[in-house]
Amino acid sequence: MSGFDRSNRRLRWLMLAPALGFVGLMIVFPLLFTLNLSLTDAFGAVNAGKGYNAGQNYLDALGDGRRFWPAVWRTVYFTVGAVVIETILGLAIAMLMRKPFRGMRVVRTILMVPLLATPVAIGILWLLILDPTNGIANHLLGSVGIPPQEFLGSVSQSLPVLMLIDVWQWTPMMALLLLAGLSTLPEDPEEAAQVDGANAWQRFRYVILPGLWTTLMTALVLRAVDALKTFDILYATKGAGGGSDFEVETLNVYAYGLTFDYQEYGLAAAVLVLFTLFIVGVVVLLRRRSREASV
Repeated sequence: MSGFDRSNRRLRWLMLAPALGFVGLMIVFPLLFTLNLSLTDAFGAVNAGKGYNAGQNYLDALGDGRRFWPAVWRTVYFTVGAVVIETILGLAIAMLMRKPFRGMRVVRTILMVPLLATPVAIGILWLLILDPTNGIANHLLGSVGIPPQEFLGSVSQSLPVLMLIDVWQWTPMMALLLLAGLSTLPEDPEEAAQVDGANAWQRFRYVILPGLWTTLMTALVLRAVDALKTFDILYATKGAGGGSDFEVETLNVYAYGLTFDYQEYGLAAAVLVLFTLFIVGVVVLLRRRSREASV
């Protein structure tokens, strides 16, 4: 390597150093602070006479079959259900919009509408729509002979309903991401398969899907991580604790309650560390499956 190349390389790193340092500080410091806090018995205030308890918080969290493990199950149920439905519907919409048609711009604009509102605003909107007494949803169901439903007022219906609300909001994003991926695929392989007698399903299964696989898995990872972190809409619709019977209490809601309702900062930090490890594990698993499938 010549002296000019070495100088150029040092200059690049020197120019990047402030940004890398800032990003590293904003990521590393909160992680280290949370990890340190998770090893203490901090209660009532973050710095109120805390002492280290040798990982007891992790044992307490993992041994909590009343709140922690049900929250884990609800997190998995909500994430898997929402992401699977959003991926299937998003891919179907992207395939339908792949070819130009009259009114395409209007349809794309309409698809963007759910993405423009904040989760809290969407939560309030659906609270009004699904109100058991005055909401339009029960009026529409009654017009076709279906009895009124409690929706978000029901312990058993709340989590599936919120999952469907998430599907309503984020399916358009999946559709747009996959549509962008479809637009980059060459048309020649599909046309050749059609000439060879392949039907629509065969062309999709053996030509389109393999070419779209990288985009599909990238969209799936991004949406899965985002769904795992869902908090706003759950809190906006069901409040603290995720409802009267903790029916929508995911790990995010559980950690929030431990922090701001019970001031159990050490235990809350331990739950957040476990939650972070869970998210990292999901990402690694999805990436590994993506690489195995692409080989």
